[in-house]
Amino acid sequence: MQEQTTYVGVGEIKLAGQLNDLLEKVAEHKGCGTSGGSGKASCGSSDGPEDMDPEVWEKVKNHPCYSEEAHHHYARMHVAVAPACNIQCNYCNRKYDCANESRPGVVSEKLTPEQASKKVLAVASTIPQMTVLGIAGPGDPLANPEKTFKTFELISKTAPDIKLCLSTNGLMLPDHIDTIAGFNVDHVTITINMVDPKVGQHIYPWIYYKKKRWTGIDAARILHERQMQGLEMLTARKILCKVNSVMIPGIND
Repeated sequence: MQEQTTYVGVGEIKLAGQLNDLLEKVAEHKGCGTSGGSGKASCGSSDGPEDMDPEVWEKVKNHPCYSEEAHHHYARMHVAVAPACNIQCNYCNRKYDCANESRPGVVSEKLTPEQASKKVLAVASTIPQMTVLGIAGPGDPLANPEKTFKTFELISKTAPDIKLCLSTNGLMLPDHIDTIAGFNVDHVTITINMVDPKVGQHIYPWIYYKKKRWTGIDAARILHERQMQGLEMLTARKILCKVNSVMIPGIND
């Protein structure tokens, strides 16, 4: 079974009472994802899905994080330069590293920005299809802004053709929009596991924000508001956003 990608507007996320509403929208779009032959959308149009803006399609079609078809033609690389995290998710445990724990948040080696830059250049010199560099952790890139943006700075100087992207929980996203745009990062993924703080309080035991640890529904409310604010700001800058969600049975399903 092929994975499908559905693009949902900011307004639709804000109006959704539960993540289930978004999942129903995804189901409506089955058969019209970005997989298919010769770089075409599976719904039969070389210009992409009918309901997608052509400008968005241009950004999506060659990015392996956003397009199933692009997996066959382009390579991406993630570098672990951001160890700290500013939220705790109930489903996340980053203590273990083994063959059975190959997932976001678990790495064998943490890198400095300088080490990451050298490794990226080494890989790119041997794999010309390596066109995308992402930072997703192992913590949160924007909880480690100095390391994240130093890495982007080094790569943008030495390999300016490589696309830069990042994945974040969104808590600190509004504070760094200008810097993100300044590095021409035009793909950002936000993990949004709730649109109702009453649900979020059962997913996030705490967040660390403005030098204070917040818990309960207050933590979930702050996180939700910051995620929505960051999403709107990115959209206003025409930076492509993808929302990831972890479905937790009995909590946010």
